[in-house]
Amino acid sequence: MLLQQSEEDSTLLGRARQLYITEGTVWPVPLFCSWQYRERTRAEGQMVPVQIGIDSFAAAYDESSLAVTPSQRVRNLVEQIEHADQAGLDSFGIGEHHRKEYLDSAPAVILAAAAARTHRIRLTSAVTVLSAADPVRVFQEFATLDLLSQGRAEMVVGRGSSIEAFPLFGFRLDDYDSLFAEKLDLLLKIRENEQVHWSGRHRAALTGQGVYPRPLQNPLPIWLGVGGTPQSFVRAGSLGLPLMVAIIGGETRRFRPLIDLYREAGAQAGHSPERLKVGVHSLGYVAGSTQEAADDFFPGYAKAIASVAKERGWRAVTRADFDAQRGTYGALLVGSPDEVVDKIMRHGEALGGISRLTFQMNASSLPHAKLMRAIEVIGTQVVPALRRDMAEAGR
Repeated sequence: MLLQQSEEDSTLLGRARQLYITEGTVWPVPLFCSWQYRERTRAEGQMVPVQIGIDSFAAAYDESSLAVTPSQRVRNLVEQIEHADQAGLDSFGIGEHHRKEYLDSAPAVILAAAAARTHRIRLTSAVTVLSAADPVRVFQEFATLDLLSQGRAEMVVGRGSSIEAFPLFGFRLDDYDSLFAEKLDLLLKIRENEQVHWSGRHRAALTGQGVYPRPLQNPLPIWLGVGGTPQSFVRAGSLGLPLMVAIIGGETRRFRPLIDLYREAGAQAGHSPERLKVGVHSLGYVAGSTQEAADDFFPGYAKAIASVAKERGWRAVTRADFDAQRGTYGALLVGSPDEVVDKIMRHGEALGGISRLTFQMNASSLPHAKLMRAIEVIGTQVVPALRRDMAEAGR
C-alpha cells in the first residue's frame, strides 16, 4: 500500500508548496523550529557526535583522470575505502550513474569488495536510483553486503539527479514520481516482511514470495536521499526515514525550512526525534592550508560543472563563484582542517543539528594520492577537532 495522506499530511504538503528555491534562496513559511528539536534531543540525552564520511561517484572528468585505466581507478577506490576505515571515518558511500565518466553503475559490487578489506566503516550507496531499479534485487544485494560486512551495510535511496537510467532500463520519464513512490513502498515492505504481499502499477505483484537473504541488521538502514523538493522532505518525515540532503551549492542555511518541514512531518506521524536523523552530502576537500585546498580542488570542480552545465542549464563556474561558495555560509567544504571544522559546526547549528556529513571529493578529479592524503587529514584532524568542539558546545 502506498503512503496515504492524512489531513495533517495534506496541510504539510500545502506548506511545502509555499517553499520555493530560486537562485539559492528559500522563502519559508512558519514551521517547527530547529532549535526546539535540538534542545529537546539534548534534554533527552540524544545528542551524539556527527558521523563523518566520504562519498564517491568514481568519476573522471579531465584528461589526467581519464588517462588512468578503469581497472586501476576502481582498485584505487577500494583502497580509498580501506584507508577511510583505517583513518577512523564513519561511512563511505558509492553513487550510481550510467554514463561514460563514471564507474559506479554497480555500487553494491564495489562496496562488497571493500567489505572484505575493512572492519568498522559503514558501507552505503549514495544514492541508489530506486526509480529505475527492482526493489527486490536491490534489497538482496544490500542484504548480501550486510552479511559480508557483518552488519555495516546501508542504503541511501532516491530518484537520482541524472536520468540516463530510465531509458537504459526501459522506464518512462513521465512516470518519474510514481515509479519512486511505488518502489520505495515495496522496498520498505520487503524490509519489514520475509514473505511479501504487494501489488502496484509498475511491477508484477508479489503474492507471498520470500525475499532472501535477510540482512544481519534488523532493520537494514535505509535513508532517503533528497535535493530541494519539499514534498520529498515531507515523505521522508512521514515514513520516519533518516534524511540525506545533497547540498552542493548555494547557502547551506537556506535548507533549514525544508529540514524543519521533515521534522514536523515526522513528529506528526508519531516518530521519535532520534529516528529523524539528518545527514548532509557536500562537495568538499581538506588540505594543509586553505590556499592549497582551493588551488587543488577548483580546476577539476570547474570541469565537472562544465560537463553537466549544458544539459542542466547551468552557466560556467568562475573562480570568484567558487571562492564565494567557500565563504562563511557557502555549501563548499574546501579549506584547512580548522576552517572546515568551523564550517561544519556552523552548518549543523544552522540546520538544527545533523547526524552525518559526507564529503564528495572526487568531483574534482583529484589524483589518488591527494584523495588518500585528504582522507587521512579528515580522519586524523577534522574528526577529532569536530568532536571536541561539539562536546564543548553541548556542555
